Amino acid sequence: MSPDVLARDAQPPDTQPPHALSRFEALLLHGSDDARGLSAAEATDRLHRFGANELPVGATAGPLLRLGRQVHSPLIYVLLVAGAVTAALGEHVDSAVIFGVVVLNAVVGFVQEAKAEASLSALRAMVRTDARVLRDGQVGVVPSEHLVPGDVVLLDAGDKVPADLRVLRERELEADESALTGESLPVAKDDVVLDHRTVVADRRNMLWSGTLLTGGSGTAVVVATGADTELGAVHRLIGTAEHLATPLTRKLGVLSGQLTVVILGLAALTFGVGMLRGADGSDVFVAAVALAVAAIPEGLPAAMTVTLAVGVNRMARRRAVVRRMPAVETLGSTTVLCTDKTGTLTENQMTVRALWTPAGSYDVTGSGYDPDGAVLRPDTSPVDLSADRALEACLRAGLSCNDAQLVGEGGVWTVLGDPTEGALLVSAAKAGLGPDDVAPRVDTMPFSCDRQWMATLHEDADGVRTAYVKGAVERVVAMCAGARAADGRVVDLDVEAVHAAVERLAEDGLRLLALAVVTDVDAVPDGVPSGEGLLGEAPFDEGLLSGRLVLVGLQAMLDPPRADASAAVRAFRTAGIDVKMITGDHAATAVAVARRIGLVDGEATTVGVLTGEQLAQLPASERPEAVARTAVFARVSPEQKLDLVRALQDRGHVVAMTGDGVNDAPALQQADIGVAMGRGGTEVAKEAADIVLTDDDVATIEAAVEEGRGVFDNLTKFLVWTLPTNGGQALVVLVAVLAGVALPILPGQVLWINMTTAVVLGLTLAFEPKEADIMRRPPRDPAQPLVTGRLARRMLLVAVLLVGATWVLFGWERSAGASLPQARTAAVNLFVAVSILYLFSCRSLTRPARELGLLSNRWVLGGVAVQVLAQLALTYLPPMQALFHTAGLDTVSWLRVLGLAALCAGVVGVEKSITTRRVRATAGRG
Repeated sequence: MSPDVLARDAQPPDTQPPHALSRFEALLLHGSDDARGLSAAEATDRLHRFGANELPVGATAGPLLRLGRQVHSPLIYVLLVAGAVTAALGEHVDSAVIFGVVVLNAVVGFVQEAKAEASLSALRAMVRTDARVLRDGQVGVVPSEHLVPGDVVLLDAGDKVPADLRVLRERELEADESALTGESLPVAKDDVVLDHRTVVADRRNMLWSGTLLTGGSGTAVVVATGADTELGAVHRLIGTAEHLATPLTRKLGVLSGQLTVVILGLAALTFGVGMLRGADGSDVFVAAVALAVAAIPEGLPAAMTVTLAVGVNRMARRRAVVRRMPAVETLGSTTVLCTDKTGTLTENQMTVRALWTPAGSYDVTGSGYDPDGAVLRPDTSPVDLSADRALEACLRAGLSCNDAQLVGEGGVWTVLGDPTEGALLVSAAKAGLGPDDVAPRVDTMPFSCDRQWMATLHEDADGVRTAYVKGAVERVVAMCAGARAADGRVVDLDVEAVHAAVERLAEDGLRLLALAVVTDVDAVPDGVPSGEGLLGEAPFDEGLLSGRLVLVGLQAMLDPPRADASAAVRAFRTAGIDVKMITGDHAATAVAVARRIGLVDGEATTVGVLTGEQLAQLPASERPEAVARTAVFARVSPEQKLDLVRALQDRGHVVAMTGDGVNDAPALQQADIGVAMGRGGTEVAKEAADIVLTDDDVATIEAAVEEGRGVFDNLTKFLVWTLPTNGGQALVVLVAVLAGVALPILPGQVLWINMTTAVVLGLTLAFEPKEADIMRRPPRDPAQPLVTGRLARRMLLVAVLLVGATWVLFGWERSAGASLPQARTAAVNLFVAVSILYLFSCRSLTRPARELGLLSNRWVLGGVAVQVLAQLALTYLPPMQALFHTAGLDTVSWLRVLGLAALCAGVVGVEKSITTRRVRATAGRG
């Protein structure tokens, strides 16, 4: 029976995933043959049965449904009611403005949601490539979406892996899996059989769809396509991640709902009381409508939009691009920051930080692939390679035994090839060695998992052949017969000194490479058979080198923390934000970076870290507490990253998540605020995120948090400023109905006050500078309402003062002989005058206005000037008088207006001073 026929019924047992099978079992169970591959007919049949090798496109909401979702909130309902009421009153201009705000908000939300839908499209695009496959014994090229399970794929360095593959044969095959697993270095592949419990990041006999081959070649059999791949699993996770409402929108929703209930209740009360008093029904209805219009904060959506937009622009200047406007404030609400390691806290550029030779130890300055730096002695003096032959040989070995290239363009340095080899090029360059110092290569023994070292053979102009070796310390040292001294002599190898240096450097989390050299390799050592090789004397193999190598040193490297990472972590903690590292990299590497940036103390070891395997083994009852107390999570899968974010959210935290890889995308989307890296991040991560950092620097997140807190402060200031005006107007109308007297302000005048003051005065608070202590405060309690009890009491005081002052002024004007339009005009101007003075107070909710400086927000002064001119026009221009039923005021009336406004402002100032002192005293005792 042919393998194609067997494949129709043969399926790998659930307990034996592909990585736990031998290559022969993998081929058999997938009905394939490594010599001929599948037949073309079988491949076509499987394509029909298994479907195309592409990620599924889920059903998405249509444009009308997405547009409808934008108006599905209590705040929008309040605005729609306000628009309908003003239209019913014949105030078509005001109605058009209100409906315009609704339409604008809906369009902005619609566009932002459409952008968010692009995340899955970007993920699907990652795997579209061509593949070389073996079918009917012939090698051909097919689109990756036509691959099926059982196809035998031929692979070379630079290829994008087209599906999940089980390695069959390989020659120094390496893959960059950082986007999927978080592993910072390329992973060497082989065809070994692994335990079925081996985690994804450690399955070295597997290649994952969407990853990139960085070296070597090989063949592999397709074991999963489309949605069944690991990339498909990430795709499903993105689909399950919730689109959470931001803290701001949740609190505004609550506030809007409360306002709706209060407004409708007061309007109903007004109408009921008026009817019980036997008043004319139409007059009572007008009064109820006036109360509703007075209480609705029509300017709130505009203020929110402008304040968020100002925050967006400020963040952009600080290299943070905001994709969804509410994310500006959400970042300021963050209580926990979950950050990826590679590329976020670190440079994602391997860097040699220390050198050791049998003659001494050295430090290497600089960071990343930029060759700007130096090799220094312990006393910080620069090295002289002519006087230190061991160091010169160590650097030359790293430069020669190397397949990478260092490329500089426009001041930006990159490495083509293995990052570890790139680090060796840079360390040599910092000591003055470059490509011209390398003799021509004549042969190579590439790195392999079995050998764990690489060797190259070079021949100089005099015909002298030199072999350079780099690799794992224990393997290279075992092949060495001596060591290089500073004067160039070969001395006895002190193995204990090597081990002591290894232990000291490894404690700092550095990855070590040993380097060795042997010259004059034409001679055939004892026991090495003669044969035809590139040497002519003997083949270039391990036997030619073992026992003849001279150790020239160790190079110790790491992916260095970003320069500002430590300061950023300190700033987050000062701001009361808990920082957690979540990475797919190894625990030892994660702890080393965490120690360097101050995330864990200097004594921390891997004991204080939770790995993905340990996390999975924790009982469900213990997991939330473990997540809360742990600062570093290593070797975690995309599913576990998503679960960690959800666990923190379940404990009431506002979670910000940073990342750059495909494996980060589900957690980025689940988090309250997702932050992606703009330079090194994948398109999938960027599309899933709310904010993209253009410089990939965690310190930029600190700046963005600061801006976010400033946005929330300014929104709170606007609310504290505008709601008392609305409440005061509503109470004035309610008192008039209860007392059975004429309304001191008419509905059209109410709209004038609400719309002009909100736009001309209130929006200036969006430009208020951040207060000095903004990053020394703890995060807001997520359960805390938008307006605290202390601020609510102040707002109530202002509303009561407005009601009292308005009735005093209205009665005063009427008793002085003023007409009803004149008395109402005075009342309108009183509301505006109090709003102007109260605006200066609201520039800071704790500090007196005099401490802020009159010119620190010039927008306020401009707004006040415009509002004053508008009030004069309302009062004295005939067209405005006819439209809003106003009349001119004399000087005495203006003095009454300004005197009562100043009295109200004085009372509010005293309350603010007393409350602030009380709060500070309480904080001091705490």
